[in-house]
Amino acid sequence: MHDSLMDSGRQTPRPALETGTHDVGRRIRRLREEQGISLSELARRAGIGKATLSGLENGSRNPTLETLWAVTAELGVPLASLLAAGTTQVIRGTAVEGTLLQVFEDESVTYELYRLVIPAGSTQLSPAHHEGVTEHMTVFAGVLSAGPADAPLLAGAGEHITWRSDVPHTYAAIGDQDVHAGLLIRYPLRESR
Repeated sequence: MHDSLMDSGRQTPRPALETGTHDVGRRIRRLREEQGISLSELARRAGIGKATLSGLENGSRNPTLETLWAVTAELGVPLASLLAAGTTQVIRGTAVEGTLLQVFEDESVTYELYRLVIPAGSTQLSPAHHEGVTEHMTVFAGVLSAGPADAPLLAGAGEHITWRSDVPHTYAAIGDQDVHAGLLIRYPLRESR
């Protein structure tokens, strides 16, 4: 289940959002219904419990970032499609804290630009996004290990890495300095199932 994706169990999942969980839940339900997917089917595809998804949709549960990414991957939409338009939103994962700075769209691609902080020594495993999604990370401080879980890449201050994130992927701050980075996620338009 994606609710408990963590490194060796040392960290506890943190709620992704400080506010707006009812709005996020309504958006999940609307997207799911527009695609004709039952609650049970979406929960199964995303690898989360049906009760978890129901709690998200009715706003009684604050999801983890990993859960939101699992749900949006199965719906084939960017994470920003669940958030209030035009707002700067802080989103937290097991280790990553991201501030959504801007969403850019064109006819076939959506881009999300984040400012990330990853505390020294922490690791986060994230589920696969939908097919064709890529992540582009520029490190401003610290040493980052990120990318596909089976072959992460290493980048220090002033360096840039890119990977396909349609596979499980990790983010880790190596050493004793927090990682500060910019993350651009590129979501191509997904064909309907």
